[in-house]
Amino acid sequence: MAGTIVLLDQLGKWIILGALRPGDSRYVTPFWNWVLVFNPGAAFSFLSDADGWQRWFFTVLSLLISAWIVVLLRQHSGQFRLSLALTLVLGGALGNVIDRLRFGGVVDFIQWHAAGYYWPAFNLADSSITLGAVLLVWDQLSGLRRR
Repeated sequence: MAGTIVLLDQLGKWIILGALRPGDSRYVTPFWNWVLVFNPGAAFSFLSDADGWQRWFFTVLSLLISAWIVVLLRQHSGQFRLSLALTLVLGGALGNVIDRLRFGGVVDFIQWHAAGYYWPAFNLADSSITLGAVLLVWDQLSGLRRR
């Protein structure tokens, strides 16, 4: 499943890279635009203005976390919700690592907005990581309730 997430993420980015130029924006609905931005930092452009070291820092960090997730998946293969959550995070992390290696930053292309407020652009890998993180919290909280 992590491979499917990487494939879908990269396919979406390939389509956007072919359709838009950096900085372009295409209206989709009153709350959603397609955009093309390259984020050399992390979530919400954290460290995006650093001197370039962040590319390698986030790449190595993502690869280390991915390796740890693979170990956790082997240890907890019988736990569906935990395995799903970890797989979502793994697929998203690897999708963004590919971008960092190819472009020096992550390709973001989904932009939501409402009432003049624009959410920072993101991608399918980011969505997968976020959903996986929410499932991890849910799994942990439901485990606490059972005890």
